[in-house]
Amino acid sequence: MARILYGVAGEGMGHAVRARVVLEHLARRHEVQVVASGRAHAYLAARAPEGISAEQVRRIWGMSIVYRDNGVRNLRTFAANVRGGLLGGVPHNLRTYLALTRSFQPDVVISDFETWSGLFARVRGVPCISLDNNQVLDRCRHDPAIVGRDRLAYLVARALVRAKVPGCLHYLVSTFFHPPVARPRTSLHPPVLRPCVLAARAEAGEHLLVYQTTTENRALLDALRRSGRECRIYGLRRDLAAEVREGSLRFRPFDEASFVDDLRTARGVISGGSFTLMSEAIYLGKPMLSVPVRRQFEQILNARYLDRLGYGVAVDEVTPQILAGFEERLPDLARAVSGHAQDGNAELLGRLDALIAAARPEAPEEGEALGERRA
Repeated sequence: MARILYGVAGEGMGHAVRARVVLEHLARRHEVQVVASGRAHAYLAARAPEGISAEQVRRIWGMSIVYRDNGVRNLRTFAANVRGGLLGGVPHNLRTYLALTRSFQPDVVISDFETWSGLFARVRGVPCISLDNNQVLDRCRHDPAIVGRDRLAYLVARALVRAKVPGCLHYLVSTFFHPPVARPRTSLHPPVLRPCVLAARAEAGEHLLVYQTTTENRALLDALRRSGRECRIYGLRRDLAAEVREGSLRFRPFDEASFVDDLRTARGVISGGSFTLMSEAIYLGKPMLSVPVRRQFEQILNARYLDRLGYGVAVDEVTPQILAGFEERLPDLARAVSGHAQDGNAELLGRLDALIAAARPEAPEEGEALGERRA
């Protein structure tokens, strides 16, 4: 049994959803403490897997992104993080560090794109394993056609990702696309999927599943209304206690079971460039119309690879014409995405187990045999 500190980024719920699956696996055989920021902390504290109490999920401060009209507001993001860090975030994180060092001495740190846990590992001299989807930006090579005219945005995003959790023992990259690996101590693995998604059985329905993280997308709603197709919409109205119908549009409050059922029976999916939902849609064979957040290159990259594989269509916005074109292409897109195959979470979790075993101090020869010592 190892003592593991697991850090989870709070920006974007995909990190928390993936972490819960991995934590459920780890808690069966290891002692685990969790640190998480933002919405990830609330999610994991309320849904802590068996073997991890809510008290073992500690809240830390982490940077956040300010969005408006499906785009990142760079200056407001910078100002909000400087203000939040100076007014309480950094002092709180320092207090958490001191408290944790007195009560818990981890053998291994695992970071899901979370900086505080990576810093903890470096300061304490503890091996750190990175497990996320974001590192594909830095640790793989992307051809010019994928980067397109966004080379500056790509270089900035790559530099930010590289600085997020440097010097890890190994980088486990969760991905549905497979560009060439460009850096050492890196391996690509299928996405981590929730048990409810793995257990779902896809059926061919007629509705579109729509998921939006922004509540200000009137152009999208206009295009959906004009299509006349039933659309089951999540995220646009977050205050709902029950479903609200407006013609062919059904605004639904978020419920995991209902959401997965609507996903498995959908004809297609309309969403941003979120890696988690994209991976779940691909697993269930559902084509996606992806509208990545502007100036969020990681989402843009996901959408472009989705388009290249023929699993969906990447667009800058949804208009009635674009939506009609997507619907016309649905049969061909469905045939392409049906060829995707994944054996659950076995591959990534198996590699993680091997890395944890190799990283423990009492097994140095295993780490040397795997060639996974920190550079």
